[in-house]
Amino acid sequence: MTDKHDEAKTVSRRTALHRTAGLAAAGAVSAAFAAVVSTPTAAADPTTSSESGDTTANPGAPALPSSVAGVRIPDSALARRTAAFARGVSSETLFNHLMRTYLFGSLVFDHQGVRYDREVVFVAALLHDLGLLDAFQTPTERFEVDGADAARRFLREQRVPADRVELIWDAIALHTSVGIATRKRPEIALISVGSGMDFTGNELKQLPADALDEVLTVFPRKGFKREAMDRMLALCRTKPMGELMHPFAEVGRRHIAGFPVPTVEDMLLAAPFDE
Repeated sequence: MTDKHDEAKTVSRRTALHRTAGLAAAGAVSAAFAAVVSTPTAAADPTTSSESGDTTANPGAPALPSSVAGVRIPDSALARRTAAFARGVSSETLFNHLMRTYLFGSLVFDHQGVRYDREVVFVAALLHDLGLLDAFQTPTERFEVDGADAARRFLREQRVPADRVELIWDAIALHTSVGIATRKRPEIALISVGSGMDFTGNELKQLPADALDEVLTVFPRKGFKREAMDRMLALCRTKPMGELMHPFAEVGRRHIAGFPVPTVEDMLLAAPFDE
């Protein structure tokens, strides 16, 4: 026979998990609904300005090189404005990561003879981590979606055609979903590959040693590991449910006592079914 005390404990645990998962799901649904029915105003949007269309001018910033390790740096008006904007809102460490993302991905794809829209890739690379920054974060969305939404607002302000805006949105939103992004268009795949190479070092052996050295010399890491850890932990602390079923949740569980986000196992066991 089943021990009634043990059965009661099991039911209690399942009920608690169900409530936790239910709160998380409710928050996600509410956020999605709010995104559909509301549109942020330009005045509240940190990517826009009430003055000229060029919102990111930074005359004191050093000019980007025309190429690095044989990879051309786009020099269109949009590319220059995007670079100035990204540099203005990012730390030097983060900005260098954005540039290495573009360069590493381009080196791999160029070597493989893949054709892609270089301006789109450059812009997506420089905007792909906006969601890590406080100014562009929402209370519940994944940082990739926050970043993609902020990039979309910036690009609309620059009057970029809608199809290119949506391509850049996808590249940013999917950049941590490697198994999905690499099955999509080259512009989407490249951002995932380039950012992953700089984050984990995977596949760096694909790059010639002299090219790798040049990229790291022109855009050095400057404590990137420590800054990345700090940003991940900040997200876990300020909006933990935004990390539900996200790789960053593992960082939160390891470093933050009482981290409240349920695991996939917790969510499965909390489902309102007997088996």
